[in-house]
Amino acid sequence: MSELKIGLISCSGEECLGGTISRLATRRVLDELKLVETVTLCLPLYLAGGEEERNFAKVFPTISVDGCDKLCAKRSTEKFSGRINGFIDISKIIGTENALNTTIVRNKDLKDEHLQMVDKVAGEIVKAIGSISPDSYSGKSFQGCGCGSE
Repeated sequence: MSELKIGLISCSGEECLGGTISRLATRRVLDELKLVETVTLCLPLYLAGGEEERNFAKVFPTISVDGCDKLCAKRSTEKFSGRINGFIDISKIIGTENALNTTIVRNKDLKDEHLQMVDKVAGEIVKAIGSISPDSYSGKSFQGCGCGSE
């Protein structure tokens, strides 16, 4: 059995604050807070038929980090790769009004309050990672994607 790795698939919505917070919080977990080996899966590539992305999510535990209650990342992962191991709905953490805010969407526009939202969401991602059992690994072989998970 390979070392347990966990995939994070974040929102790709660039038109609202929830999508921006989703991506920034996922990056924070990947770069600073990871407790186990984590990799990010690219939602646009995943949706376009990226077999390597989809195969990773079939084999390794995966958590979606959705910017709003449409749960696009969660639904897509379940549609193409099966049951997901956890999901974060950012609108439940920062509020729907904040998540759907279309006036603040770029990193340069973020204020301290938005960076605090990133921290809070990153903390929730870490909690979701911590709740995944090593038994979540499917044991299926993985045909790698270049993320070092082979």
